Parts: sequence; C-alpha cells; structure tokens
Amino acid sequence: MKHIPEWAALTAVAAALPLSAAGKGRKAAPAPVDTAARNLPNIVFVLTDDLGIGDIGAYGQRTIPTPNIDSLARAGMQFMQHYSGSTVSAPSRAVLLTGKHTGHAGVRGNDSRTLEDGTVYDYSLPAEETTVAEILRSKGYATGITGKWGLGGYPEEGGVGNQGFDYFFGHQAQVDAHHYYPKKLYENGTKIELDGTQYSDELTTQKALAFIDRSVAAGKPFFLEFATTLPHAELVLPEEEMKPFEGKFLETPFEGGWYGAQPQPRAAFAAMVKRIDDNVGRLTAKLRETGQLENTIFIFSSDNGTHVEGGHDPNYFNSSALFRGTKRDMYEGGIRTPFIVAWPGHIEPGSVSYHVSAFWDFLPTVCDIVGADVPEGVDGISMLPEWTGEGEQPKHDYLYFEFHEEGGKQAVIRDNWKLIRLNAKQLSKDPSKVKYELYNLSRDPKELRDVASKYPGKVTELKAIMDRSRTVSENSAWNF
Repeated sequence: MKHIPEWAALTAVAAALPLSAAGKGRKAAPAPVDTAARNLPNIVFVLTDDLGIGDIGAYGQRTIPTPNIDSLARAGMQFMQHYSGSTVSAPSRAVLLTGKHTGHAGVRGNDSRTLEDGTVYDYSLPAEETTVAEILRSKGYATGITGKWGLGGYPEEGGVGNQGFDYFFGHQAQVDAHHYYPKKLYENGTKIELDGTQYSDELTTQKALAFIDRSVAAGKPFFLEFATTLPHAELVLPEEEMKPFEGKFLETPFEGGWYGAQPQPRAAFAAMVKRIDDNVGRLTAKLRETGQLENTIFIFSSDNGTHVEGGHDPNYFNSSALFRGTKRDMYEGGIRTPFIVAWPGHIEPGSVSYHVSAFWDFLPTVCDIVGADVPEGVDGISMLPEWTGEGEQPKHDYLYFEFHEEGGKQAVIRDNWKLIRLNAKQLSKDPSKVKYELYNLSRDPKELRDVASKYPGKVTELKAIMDRSRTVSENSAWNF
C-alpha cells in the first residue's frame, strides 16, 4: 500500500528543496507516449467545487472516508504542489480551459449580470479564446461537460455551446449552482424545467455516465469534464445519504438564509465528500464496464480552496490541511488544491510529485498528448514529462494570481518566496493603503511569519513581476 506522509513530513521534504526544482518520489519511468502510433486516450477531469486539499484521505483526511479517490492516487500520480487557476470558481475554470493565468484570462472574477429576460449570466469567455475542448474536438474527440459551467450562457458567443463542447448538461450560471434542488437545469441550449425535488448532482452524474456510453458507442475518444457542484456552500443532500454520518459529530445547526438550513452541517459536509468519492467510483466502474479504463487519463482536482459558507467548519475537518486560508484568500489554503492523475501504462502507479504546477498547465499538456499546437498567449507548460518520466520537465519561473473582491489581491510565487499584495484596488487611488506580505514557503509553509520588512529587496523583485504579469481587462471590474 502506498504510504502518503503526514503533512508535517511533507513540509520537511519540501523545505529541503527549491520550490522550482522539487523532486518526485517515483520509481523508474514507464514507457513513453508514442505520438506517432497510439490510440488517443480518453480524458475524464473531475472538477470539484470548493473541496479543500485536506478533505480527502490521500491528502491527510482522517474523518471522512474517500476510498475511491485514494485508490485513484494509488493508481497514478499525486501532486503536492499544484495550484488552482484562482481562489474562486469562474476565473479558475477559465484558466483551466484556456491555459492563461488570471493576469491574461478572459474571465477574472465571478461577476454576472441579468439579461432583459431576467436570466442571470456570468461574464462569458470571449469567443476568440481557444479552449481545451476546441482543441480536442479538432482531433476527433467527443467533448462534454456536466455540472457547473459558470462562464456565460448559450445566447452569448462565448457561452458553453460555442466553446468546443458537443454536449452540456447542468447549471449555466454560478448563482444557479448554489442550490441542489433547482427549478431548472440546461441541456445544451434547452432549459429543462424541474419541480425542485430532484437532486442536481445525481442528474448531472447520470448524464456524465450516459455521455461516456454514447461516445464509446460512436467509436470516438472523449473528453468529459465532470464539474460537480459538491461540496459547495449549501450543505443539502438526500436524507438517505446523511444517515451514515448522523449523530457522529458535535453539531452547531446552521439556521439558513441564502443557503438552506442544515441542523447537522458537519454530517452533511462529510456526506457530500462521500458522494464525491462515490461518483469517482461510478465513473471508474463505467470506464471499466465499457472497456475504456486502460485508455483513459483520469484527473481529480478542485477549483479552489475550501469554503466557510452554509455552516461548513473547515477547521473541524482540517480542510486546508496545514495551510492558512480558504476560498477568496491568496494564502495557500485558498489556491493549493488536490491534483491526482492516473493513466495506465504511462504514469507510474503510486507516484508522488513535488513539481510546481497549476491549472494553466492543463491545456499545453493536452496539446502535447494529442499532438496539437499550443495556442499563442498560453501561460502554461506541459506536465507530460512529469507524468510519464520521459524527458526533462520544464519549470515555471513564477506563478501569478489575481483576485478582484475584498479590495483586490495579487500573489506571485517564485522559488520558495511568495509575495501577496492586499488592497490592490487602491494602487491607482491611495497607494499608501496597499499592503504587502512576504513569506518563505519552505521555512514557513503555514504563512505565519510575514518577512516583508526583513527582505525589502525580495519584495521589490516580486512586485516587479506582479506588475508586468497582467494585461488590462476589458471589464473595468477586473483591473487595479
């Protein structure tokens, strides 16, 4: 059985290595990918919503069982220094699909607006953006997404129907995805009226399984983004799924408001994580049933750090592991996410990677796998050498993040140094109100000791990177 060290031991390992050149605990390299003569692999990407890095067993969770996700980690590679695209949902998803970090991405925030017909839509990905789905469709893939889109609606040029996906079922808008017994979902461009008694995650899971069946029957490789809304915000799920956890925790009832009331929020959160794990098991079983498991790249991750809404208590479950912060923070707990990838015959089972990677690396990795050109303007680098052990893995010179709520925040990570800029919206108004925090992640992974005053030269160096790492957004809300 694969042994995953406790986070304290992991910290000791990471501290001994430069962040940009951390080692990887894996065995001899498996066979390289033959790009000239191979069957194109299917790709299943399970993207959870606000799942913390500490919420699953493979990353140290001890209260909630996650046997299927843990099994996936044993079957593939577990990344210990992987970052989401953003500290909130929409920009993180935009980054994943386009390979551009939030300084360049077409969507940089969760902002939305209401159309004349009363429909709420999130700001859309620009139509000119090239997505992973478009690249894969050009290579003959069937492409589908079920669950949460959150990057614009079908009436818009940049909505899901115009971003390379053959099939969509789920929530178009972020606001609709906050609740689990909706009155409507969308299938492609059609609104599906519901009576508010059907659990949305079950519907989207069934549609994901059906998409696999159709793709296999058509004889096409497929890309499925299973964008579950679990365990986001409203802690509500079918009563029978609560039963294994009822009475197991000392509870403080959540009275409700925007989110539904929950008398047992800890039990509900645990049940939601279990449901995620069960769905990983269902997807794996479907791949096995259809004879596709051995030719499928299976990826598991989360769009950002854990949340503090709906009655969830992240400290109780150690949802951020040892890291400081949660969703909407630029601390590690807001942006460092689980990332597990299994690919039979290409990725060494039970391997652990300390390679520093991020969501914007997914698109160039896919291009590498299927033999496609990487679009211009992409910030990511292919992770394929790290996955397969074949060839030299390029390293990021730095990682950049920006966030436009709570006064505006930016972050740069370079080597083991991390600079956070707070109150960034004051840069053009009153720079004296802007605050900087500097951390050495190898010595202080919990980000408890701000050393900005001790290393002013390092602050100046990272500020310069921060300032040149973004372009002006057409949306004024996404500028500083």
